[in-house]
Amino acid sequence: MNAPVKDPTKGETGYASNVVLRLKRNFFDEMSMPEHTDILSDAEREALAVVSAPVAPRPLVLIVDDNPVNSEALGYFLKSRGIDSMIADGAQEALWKLYWEPRIALMITDLRMEPWDGIDLIRQVRESKWAALSIIVVSGDTDVKEAVDVMHLGVVDFLLKPVDLGKLLELVKKELKIE
Repeated sequence: MNAPVKDPTKGETGYASNVVLRLKRNFFDEMSMPEHTDILSDAEREALAVVSAPVAPRPLVLIVDDNPVNSEALGYFLKSRGIDSMIADGAQEALWKLYWEPRIALMITDLRMEPWDGIDLIRQVRESKWAALSIIVVSGDTDVKEAVDVMHLGVVDFLLKPVDLGKLLELVKKELKIE
C-alpha cells in the first residue's frame, strides 16, 4: 500500500521521502542545542512580544442617513473624538457596507430615508448575520408608535434631532467599550 515515492526529476525511488527524513533529523538536532546559544535576554523577549503582538482592529461606526450634511457632520464629530466612522447614503448602501466591512461595531441610523426607511433597515439587520449589531436611532420626524416599534427591534436608544451630542457620544463610547 505504501509504495515508495518516486521523484521524477531524479529517477530514483524514495528520493523525496529521504529528503524529508533528513530535514526532520536536522530540525530535531537543532532543537536539542544547548541553552547557552540563546542570544536574547528575558527583557528583550518581553519587549519583542509586545512589539509583535497582533493589534486588534479599531471598531467602526456606520452612520446611515440620506442627508449628506447630517451624516458628514456626525462623522466629523466622532472623528474629532477619536472614533472611526464611515457613512452610508441610505439603507441599501448600509447593508452593502455591513457585508464588506467587518470592523463595524455600531450603526447610527435615521428613520426617514428613501427608498427604504430606517425601520426596514433595522428589520433586515435583525434578520441577518449582524442581528447582534448595536443600533442607535436618530430621527427628527417620528410619532410615538414608530418610536415604540423601533425600540421593540432592540435598538440601544432613540434620539430626537437636533441631537444632544454629549448624550450620543456617551452612548457610542458605551457601546464600543471606550473609556
